[in-house]
Amino acid sequence: MKKLIKPLIIILILIIYLAISNLIKIYIPCPIKELTGFYCPGCGITRMFFSILCLDFYQAFRYNPLLFIAIIPSIFLYIDYLINKEKSIYKKIPQKFWYFLIIILLIYGVLRNIPIFSFLAPTKI
Repeated sequence: MKKLIKPLIIILILIIYLAISNLIKIYIPCPIKELTGFYCPGCGITRMFFSILCLDFYQAFRYNPLLFIAIIPSIFLYIDYLINKEKSIYKKIPQKFWYFLIIILLIYGVLRNIPIFSFLAPTKI
């Protein structure tokens, strides 16, 4: 039960933030987007989580397709890690795989700023 407290607190904070931000219409801006004008690989992730909380999965996908797809395996890895600390699948993943994921994120970050790939950019509010 103690293992579930942190994720539940995070979900509760997201729900409270969603309620407050919908009332005052102020959202957390992406610092990279604000400084450079370019979308980072994580742009749209806050709105994506809020859309998931509202069960609007289509819009959640539109905000950040790559991270939306990555949520399901991440949840399973996290649950497996909580249950089987030492024998977790997470511990068996080779280091090359993590480098591969970083490269994918970097490529995704570049592509979503190229006009021909504008469908990867987060949708406007």
